[in-house]
Amino acid sequence: MMVTPPSDLEGLTLLGRNAQPSKTLEAFPNRSPDRYYLVTLETSEFTCLCPATGQPDFAHIKIQYVPDAKVVESKSLKLYLWSYRNEGAFHEHVVNKILDDLVVTLDPHWIRVTGIFNVRGGIGITVEAEHIKTAQARLAWQGRQEGREA
Repeated sequence: MMVTPPSDLEGLTLLGRNAQPSKTLEAFPNRSPDRYYLVTLETSEFTCLCPATGQPDFAHIKIQYVPDAKVVESKSLKLYLWSYRNEGAFHEHVVNKILDDLVVTLDPHWIRVTGIFNVRGGIGITVEAEHIKTAQARLAWQGRQEGREA
């Protein structure tokens, strides 16, 4: 059996093509749905604009999730995050919007989105938002993550 059969590519319209910023998130089938495993995606290149001043805000975005039936396709995520570059958004709003959009696309067992925004005006802001569908999946990873960060 192929690890990634051609059928997993059905419906992916962005992968392997030139693309522009987009609010479209795409996903492919999870081939290990019976296992709780952690997917971590990170970028230090996220930008959005201050909704009041229009000045750029820079952040490190970390997405951690335990997939259920679907896994996010990373190029669509890159283009999705890029789409915020010219949008005005408070940090708290943008992190929660990213979480909401990923939940709609993936319906994961558990997901956390963390935005660590660069210091501006002498204050750094970190926002964490979480969605739990399957408490066991969250518990399987919560202790491990807290142990690593300690």
